[in-house]
Amino acid sequence: MVKQRDQLDAGPAAAPAPAKGGFELTGGALCLDFANTVDNRPAGARELLRSYEDLISWAEQAGVIDAGLANALRNEAARRPHAAESALAGARALREALYAIFSARAAGRPSPPEAVATLNAAMAPSLARLQLDARPDGAFAWRWSFDDGALDGLLAPIVDSAAELLTAPDLARVRECEADTCGWLFIDRSRNRSRRWCDMAVCGNRAKVRRHYARAKQAAGG
Repeated sequence: MVKQRDQLDAGPAAAPAPAKGGFELTGGALCLDFANTVDNRPAGARELLRSYEDLISWAEQAGVIDAGLANALRNEAARRPHAAESALAGARALREALYAIFSARAAGRPSPPEAVATLNAAMAPSLARLQLDARPDGAFAWRWSFDDGALDGLLAPIVDSAAELLTAPDLARVRECEADTCGWLFIDRSRNRSRRWCDMAVCGNRAKVRRHYARAKQAAGG
């Protein structure tokens, strides 16, 4: 329905790598960076969203919300801890659905119907947060409305990012890191579509070290 949502005030569809913060944003799309908030999926998942505070920190670092809204959500979460736990559980469920959908796509498998159903269920409340702003020059722009202070409202741009990527040519470029201790998703924008790692400096370098060790061991007769 809405095109050019990458220009929304609430944050870009493809989040840039941050200058600071505790999360690594290398997916190339907001929804993939969110799916990557679990580490070491194949070898033994490590949860990176351990609390609602972590969810706020990720959203602020990824450009989904600004510092003012982040502080407002922290205050609301402190006032309503049970609601914050429920919002965190919903965020994790959405994340797992996104991972299942895009991981299947990267492997050339059909997307799990239950994961698609989870994403579809999140679409209507998310799109309801889109509003048009009239600017002084007479132009209009899309923005996300978080005015109601809902603790799960920050998921709306993530849902929108997923819908955009699933219906865009870049879907064919979605990959899953080949490292057996990673499982992160990313968009391969290399010229020959040969990118294998979420981050060459991390997983790619580890693979190079393992190959070097294996060659050295073989040369030594091991």
